[in-house]
Amino acid sequence: MLNYTLRRLGSLIPVLIGMSIIVFFIIRAIPGDPAQTILGDKASAAAVENLREELGLNDHIIIQYFSYMGDLLTGDLGTSIRTDSSISADIWPYLAATIELAFVALLIAVIVGVNAGILSAWFQNSIFDYTAMVIALIGVSMPVFWLGLMEQWIFALELNWLPSIGRDSVRNPVEPITHLYLIDTLLQGNMELFIETIRHILLPGIALGTIPMAIIARMTRSSMLEVMRSDYIRTVRAKGQKMFVVVYKHALKNAFIPVLTVIGLQTGLLLGGAILTETIFSWPGIGRYVYESIQYRDYPVIQAGILVIATIFVLVNLVVDLLYAAFDPRIKY
Repeated sequence: MLNYTLRRLGSLIPVLIGMSIIVFFIIRAIPGDPAQTILGDKASAAAVENLREELGLNDHIIIQYFSYMGDLLTGDLGTSIRTDSSISADIWPYLAATIELAFVALLIAVIVGVNAGILSAWFQNSIFDYTAMVIALIGVSMPVFWLGLMEQWIFALELNWLPSIGRDSVRNPVEPITHLYLIDTLLQGNMELFIETIRHILLPGIALGTIPMAIIARMTRSSMLEVMRSDYIRTVRAKGQKMFVVVYKHALKNAFIPVLTVIGLQTGLLLGGAILTETIFSWPGIGRYVYESIQYRDYPVIQAGILVIATIFVLVNLVVDLLYAAFDPRIKY
């Protein structure tokens, strides 16, 4: 298992290098001049040229790339052109907000989706099966922005059950320790604030997790139906095992490998595709952070944000590969 893990880690190096090259050069192709954007349209040509020289934008693009990579290898993500502050220090609160939102969305998607798929396969061709799959089809087809607005209208405005925007209460804000508010409130021993934080994250978490939930449910059902027809399942059932044991102990482990693939892909998509949800619910995540930087042509922030999200995506796929080997020992051989 150790050799398998080291091989998989080694294969990440060229992927990450290639990713940095693509991100760097594509961002430089964005129309507009960062210096002109910062100084405004009324700035003189001399002032713009001086700022370009100061920011290193007049250097050859290859020199800019190697300078960027030299800083990156030391853990320095660069300096924001707009705010002149260290991106490494600024990015974590935004990334933490997105990670927390994506975690809650994925938790909802996996718990509901996997169990809905299992029960649909268990009670195949029943009313529950048809209903669950119709709901899953609707969930896949439903735009996130529309679902988010409907949630705000029903649960925040009409019923007044849950808050519609933000991570915490304006009157009683969370004192950040790790910037993961669910953890911070527990570390502070403030259960009232912990519950309030859950109330704030529920609506965006459900909105973001609906599409992954539907995809996971459909994949789980399909995989479970295939496994349930296997000879070893018939043997277990013939021995008189209860159906619950047959499904959750014997069938689920083998059916879960393709579901793991979907969960891994959806985790990466949740981290990178949360910008609509973050915008609708005023969630201060990395999606909004990068989006606002695009408006100012803040190259270092844009490439740092994309690179961080892409790196997390690659690492999630690595974890999924290792879990494959844990679920099916044949893979590591």
